[in-house]
Amino acid sequence: MTEREVVFVVFDGFQSLDLVGPYEVFANAGGYRCSVLARRAGMVNSHSALPVSAGVGIADVAPDTVDTLVVVGGAGVDAACADRELVAWVAATAASARRVASVCSGVFLLGAAGLLEGRRVTTHWRRAAQLEREYPGALVDVDPIFVRDGRLWTSAGVSAGMDLALALVEDDAGREVALEVARELVLFLRRPGGQSQFGVPLWGTRQVGDPLRGVVDAVSADPGARHSVADLARCAGMSERHFQRRFTAEMGVGPAGYVERVRVEAAGRALAESADPVEAIARRCGFGTGETLRRTFHRHLGVTPSDYRERFRSTGPAASRRPEDSVNLAGSVVSAESSVSMKETL
Repeated sequence: MTEREVVFVVFDGFQSLDLVGPYEVFANAGGYRCSVLARRAGMVNSHSALPVSAGVGIADVAPDTVDTLVVVGGAGVDAACADRELVAWVAATAASARRVASVCSGVFLLGAAGLLEGRRVTTHWRRAAQLEREYPGALVDVDPIFVRDGRLWTSAGVSAGMDLALALVEDDAGREVALEVARELVLFLRRPGGQSQFGVPLWGTRQVGDPLRGVVDAVSADPGARHSVADLARCAGMSERHFQRRFTAEMGVGPAGYVERVRVEAAGRALAESADPVEAIARRCGFGTGETLRRTFHRHLGVTPSDYRERFRSTGPAASRRPEDSVNLAGSVVSAESSVSMKETL
């Protein structure tokens, strides 16, 4: 592969892992020449006060020389968006770069450069509402860990930047190279882009004593049990209408949607940690049938249960491969141009 120029944009108060994680992925892949760019060359302090040396400034890099532009995020991104010269450089570089990417809240700098209008993007879940307010023309999807819309790639918070970088490497060099990098960096849980950035704990952080706390705990304790709206409303001590309205307002998803998410995560853990048949896992996790589990998995994650098991399965003896789990791992990527759901798989 011809060596490609990858430029990471940093600023005071950037998130160090947004830079270091993806940088290491590209460096281990080979075939890339990586550089760190700031407003001016020199030391830049991350949000955690870890200093990083930016080897080049915006005056040192011609916009048309960059193959892949990666803008990192962090608490300092709002101030960076007010830096007219930095924003202008990002806009000019994005116009000619083959690919433009952001990690976490770095998407705000892309927005300041005028790159988000009509584009499907993601960011850290805590920043999604702000992104929607400030860039109403962007199609913000808070759920996936990364999204590709044409040559624009955006990712969710922090560690999702490594998943994004692996997908970019695979886009350039193929699946085997990306897998080798994942092995080298001990990233054995390689997540498809369509996987939700919301784990069950993030959805379930209610204050002690909140009447919804018991509901969340009950669903998490036994995902496969009967969890109708009526059952959950009784658990919360509310009428069904009031419960459904309050649950949706506070959790950001309706009761049925929340139960389904918990069941998907429970099934995912069972697939990764055991060799049980898909049908048995489906019954245990509340899906009833393997076909229902398959349809639900594909809707949420863009992969089949068998594909998920292959990607995430433990290397221990309890998860030894079963004949029915054999799959073809030639993952497909469906872009925003061809599918509204646009689930990314590595």
